[in-house]
Amino acid sequence: MADNVGNADARPDLELEEEFGPEDEGTLTEQDIAAAEAPCGGVGIGIPLAGAGGGSLSSRPAEAESQASPLRPDEAPGDAHPGGHPAGMPGGPSERQRHGGARSVGFRPGGGEAARAYEARTGIKAPRIIAWEITRSCNLSCAHCRAAAEFGHYPGELSLDQIKATLDDIVTITNPIIILTGGEPLMRPDIWEIVDYCHEKGAMPVIGTNATLITDDIAAKMAEHRIPRISVSIDFPTAEGHDTFRGEPGCFDATIEGVKIAKRHGVGVQINTTVTTLNAHLIEEIHDLSESLGVDAFHIFMLVPTGRGEDLLDKELPPEEYERVLEWAYERQKTSPLHFKPTDAPHYYRIIRQKAKAEGKKVTREEYGLDAMTRGCLGGITFGFISHVGDVQPCGYFDMQLGNVKDKPFSDIWTESNVFNDLRDYSLLKGKCGACEYKAVCGGCRARALSVTGDYLAEEPYCVYIPASMRGECEE
Repeated sequence: MADNVGNADARPDLELEEEFGPEDEGTLTEQDIAAAEAPCGGVGIGIPLAGAGGGSLSSRPAEAESQASPLRPDEAPGDAHPGGHPAGMPGGPSERQRHGGARSVGFRPGGGEAARAYEARTGIKAPRIIAWEITRSCNLSCAHCRAAAEFGHYPGELSLDQIKATLDDIVTITNPIIILTGGEPLMRPDIWEIVDYCHEKGAMPVIGTNATLITDDIAAKMAEHRIPRISVSIDFPTAEGHDTFRGEPGCFDATIEGVKIAKRHGVGVQINTTVTTLNAHLIEEIHDLSESLGVDAFHIFMLVPTGRGEDLLDKELPPEEYERVLEWAYERQKTSPLHFKPTDAPHYYRIIRQKAKAEGKKVTREEYGLDAMTRGCLGGITFGFISHVGDVQPCGYFDMQLGNVKDKPFSDIWTESNVFNDLRDYSLLKGKCGACEYKAVCGGCRARALSVTGDYLAEEPYCVYIPASMRGECEE
């Protein structure tokens, strides 16, 4: 690690640039960019780059990034990504093939001219990923839902014209991935107009869906409208547990079928699993189910008690079990063909460095790939969230509205919000997080701190680690 990782005035984005070099230098693979910016509370969808073997994207102009070519009609759906697994995937050779399905789109989020100009002008990084709850209406009633979404109309949702106007503003400072989420985004009748407008403006739309509504027609539209990947939640390896958790009999079978249909049409799929005491012992089985479906990625989510998730407080893993699951993820990713990314679990990046040290390794880009590039909580740093009514938050789980795009441009909220600027300054972290030598690569889940303590700068409530300085020790 860089010597100044634990400095009180450390900024996480500058820390990792010092350790690994500026983000615009060197060869970047799809995984460097895809999961390295996955946020606290976000979906963390990976976007493959053209030629996964990877050439430098540092000189690609913004205009070229927005002109990515979709899957050609004559290409076989589900063809393996041409570059296979990127070099540096822990425990596996670079030539190991992924299951495929996510198409090459040659897109680097937040790497365009507008983002570079914005950072030069303000000293603030532009968002690389924005999760956008385009509707709160949903056909399921999941037990842990952040939005507590239900079927039906929600008053005050942004109109198509308001969404377009907000996109017009966003692209003045960045060319991000736009995660179209909900609720269930496929219930919004103008979703394809929103998708097309994202592409037109140089942003990359992806979809977070429960997959139960995916038919051949819907999957064909995803391919036609250049959706490179969807994220789908599967929380149990069998119908009985999943249907109970999701609140709808038959939704497990419908979700599995939706995943298969999407893959048949060449759309990449990521499986998300929210880990609680109800399913922590089944995590290996859920992973194996995901692998058997031939998906691209497996992302485990640690519960943040917001929305209906507050009703699952007694099902939240204790800190020691969080640690065990994250240690399982570290070991399992070494042999899994799937791309892993624990989310809402920033202390995973502390665990990586502890494990690597015990194994006599350094966490380098060459050795650890994306895990060396990423850090924990990114809410307000390179990730933002827009609600169905236009409220802006650091992430979907961070229950604090910092402005509304109906009243103020997103770009101004991103730049001027005191809360956003607090989150960008790790010297403000309190308790164990403030003292921790790993805070530049972790930072603690700010949404969980807010939910549990009422203070978004408080220490991560579900981390067992005691910083070296608090133990009276010094790390090398």
